[in-house]
Amino acid sequence: MDIEYVLKIKKHPTLYKRFPQLLTVTNGDKRQAQWLFYGKNISHYDVELLNSAVHGDLQLLAGWKVGSYDVFTIANDLTEQAEQTLAELQLDYFQLSDLPELAEPGLIVFDMDSTAIQIECIDEIAKLAGVGEQVAEVTERAMQGELDFEQSLRQRVGTLEGADEAILAQVKENLPFMPEMREVVATLHAYGWKVAIASGGFTYFSDYLQQELDLVGAFSNQLEIVDGKLTGNVLGDVVDAQAKANILQSLAEQYDIEPHNTVAVGDGANDLVMMKAAGLGIAYHAKPKVEQQAPAVIRHADLGGILCILSASLVPQRLSW
Repeated sequence: MDIEYVLKIKKHPTLYKRFPQLLTVTNGDKRQAQWLFYGKNISHYDVELLNSAVHGDLQLLAGWKVGSYDVFTIANDLTEQAEQTLAELQLDYFQLSDLPELAEPGLIVFDMDSTAIQIECIDEIAKLAGVGEQVAEVTERAMQGELDFEQSLRQRVGTLEGADEAILAQVKENLPFMPEMREVVATLHAYGWKVAIASGGFTYFSDYLQQELDLVGAFSNQLEIVDGKLTGNVLGDVVDAQAKANILQSLAEQYDIEPHNTVAVGDGANDLVMMKAAGLGIAYHAKPKVEQQAPAVIRHADLGGILCILSASLVPQRLSW
């Protein structure tokens, strides 16, 4: 665990100066929360706009900080108008239900490409191999759920036949982590959670993430390389949607983690089965089909939004302020 990256989850005096009504809420009242919203530097103006979008006066029940994020729980029903207002304000929200317990042992499994990292590795490899445009088009259709994932993966990898393996190192040298990925992993480690990657990408990159982030596992596909050249083949079984779900369930069993305390995070259609297998599925900056089916959606926040959601399990009794 890298202490310097841990996001502090705590009550903060500035929130109570800005919203003094929070001081009068009892622990019993806090349990009446229907939903939460979060973002950076939430203002009185934002809250006033929300107040006009709910039935009755907006009832703020609890407020706390997750790193630089402000998080508030609300007693009012989440109206369609409130959802529209939150979208206009670029604030994320989540309807509270049976959340995983952050204070208890848990497991979170991330997709890799466009979730844990900012790129699709296959697309970057293809650019360097001179077939970028045709591969990117297939990738997008696969992530939208328009193509069979395994078939599309083998098709894309096939275009790389004869490419020098050195291009893999070029991509890895510039591998951009998703904003707040390190912070989220360090914070989850601080709470005793296990973190893993299950990806339709490639071991060359997922192994690097496992080492960099001290993950309990990184599962993805292996590119065949012969005499320093990509053959255009994938070795072994492809890590597809069902394989991702199986990985999550296997890791939960391995570490004696209850199913309800598992989380899956992804952006593409091939993450939906894993999300359904988890106690909570979170769509992160995801494709429309994924947003429609995922229990939790992060549209605007960085990956710290995961902790904004999970931290609600600490209210009202366990949150250390």
